Amino acid sequence: MQHGVQTSLEFHSWHFFGLGLSVAAGAVYRWLWSLRRHAFRDAIPLWRVRAFYGGLSFLWLAVASPLAELHHELLTMHMVQHLLLSTLAAPLLLLGEPFLLLGRGWRRESAPLSPSRPVRQEGVPGAAGWITHPVFCWLAAVGTLLAWHVPRIFEWAIESPLLHGLQQFTFMVTGILFWWPVVRPWPGTSVWPRWSIPLYLLLATLPCDALSAFLTFCGRVVYPAYLDGPRHFPLSPLQDQECAGALMWVWVTVAYLIPAVFITLQILAPPVSRAEEERPVN
Repeated sequence: MQHGVQTSLEFHSWHFFGLGLSVAAGAVYRWLWSLRRHAFRDAIPLWRVRAFYGGLSFLWLAVASPLAELHHELLTMHMVQHLLLSTLAAPLLLLGEPFLLLGRGWRRESAPLSPSRPVRQEGVPGAAGWITHPVFCWLAAVGTLLAWHVPRIFEWAIESPLLHGLQQFTFMVTGILFWWPVVRPWPGTSVWPRWSIPLYLLLATLPCDALSAFLTFCGRVVYPAYLDGPRHFPLSPLQDQECAGALMWVWVTVAYLIPAVFITLQILAPPVSRAEEERPVN
């Protein structure tokens, strides 16, 4: 009983930490945006601000909301947490262009900006250049996904609130890395041609599909922690695991397919004239 109380206290500490971090990040972003929103004209329009706050909302939902308390009971809820972080919170935060607000080497002189083309530097210098390279981003995201779903490592994360916090943190960080070549936030430049990004997204679905298929069709409970936990939902541990696998399968496919189709349509669209590029967006 004492161990259970201690675990609960540790969890709620992480709960309040996540809530405080989300509120603080939102306040700082709002202050910087109000201070600098005219620096690049339409570089960070209102829709990007809304995207950033949407990302913070999904971050809070995953780590600091009542939903987060269900991960001990249902693998499906555990999967929802990870998917919220890596496929919704991460890209939306990048779409908010937070590094542009924090960056220093800004340039007012350049081609007129459009809402989808913030000012960019010549490139990402030093170690950040290879950290944001598409190959590294892809391997980091896929490696993190597979490593944390190794049964013994997964069990450690279930048993330790601290390790579970580390698990969520790594999913968030590698999610940001994964979406970096897709969103291309400031100060990044395109390392690969744009047509390669749909292929990048398609290849990322393959390890997710393999893991999802294994969880859905293996016919046994892979993570024993869910055999002995409380059961407040009308799902057996095996049914819960099958639901988690199917959810991951569908969710990841849709989450990667939508931007892949959008980018493909952009590539196939006829070139936009300079006058149309400079036309203000209402």
